[in-house]
Amino acid sequence: MSTDQPVVIAQVSDLHCGSVYFRSTLAEAMLEEVNALGPDIVAVTGDLTDMGLRDEYDRARALLDRIECKRMLVVPGNHDARNVGEVHFESLFGARKSEIRLDGVHLLGIDSSEPDLDSGRIGRDGYRWIEEQLAEPSEFKIIALHHHLLPVPGTGRERNIVADAGDLLRVLTENGVDLVLCGHKHVPNVWRFEDLFIVNAGTATSIRVRGREEPGYNVFEVFSDRVRVIRCHTGGAREVVADFRKAHQHECRWRPQAEFDGEGIS
Repeated sequence: MSTDQPVVIAQVSDLHCGSVYFRSTLAEAMLEEVNALGPDIVAVTGDLTDMGLRDEYDRARALLDRIECKRMLVVPGNHDARNVGEVHFESLFGARKSEIRLDGVHLLGIDSSEPDLDSGRIGRDGYRWIEEQLAEPSEFKIIALHHHLLPVPGTGRERNIVADAGDLLRVLTENGVDLVLCGHKHVPNVWRFEDLFIVNAGTATSIRVRGREEPGYNVFEVFSDRVRVIRCHTGGAREVVADFRKAHQHECRWRPQAEFDGEGIS
């Protein structure tokens, strides 16, 4: 990483291929925009399918194959774990835990889904794997999972937060994780938890949204000393929703989204 050329990460979530709420027009817009961006990494944070069926997985694989990025990390969501869908995930996307290293950025993807349940859990084996992978020093540490770690505003009654969120947050903070990417609720959000930032993506290609939310995805510009979070409405506007410096430098420039009104991206 450098102060001039960031590592650019696009986070796409909750495609729901096969759902009655999936829209091919949104999928085409997302593909055009992400390919025009030319990200260094694409992170797909779960719910590729609606019912975990093979035909839906084939559609999701075909869709993601059209993203022009050499480095793609994909984790399953609760919808992908329905109907023994994990066997299709593994045959088409590989292991349900994976990692990418690039220019000081260390991105881990972990499976938070449980078979045929909407709730999520990581468990002791997951904690151990995270600790082992993060044992080597890296400039910027990111974890990607499907389920949200903290309640998300504007989503009604809370039911599906990661069941062992407290223990997972302890593992993440003790191992110096800087950023967590989540999906699941179809509502974008940014939380700051001590020196950890937790960013939720909405749904990129589905109209199953809440209230006045719009389908969208996130883009992260990771510099050596700073991270900028950009919310992209699929086929529409973009807005900066967070801008912060690394925790170890003891300076945070995070601001609530409302303070970014009128700001675009360069």
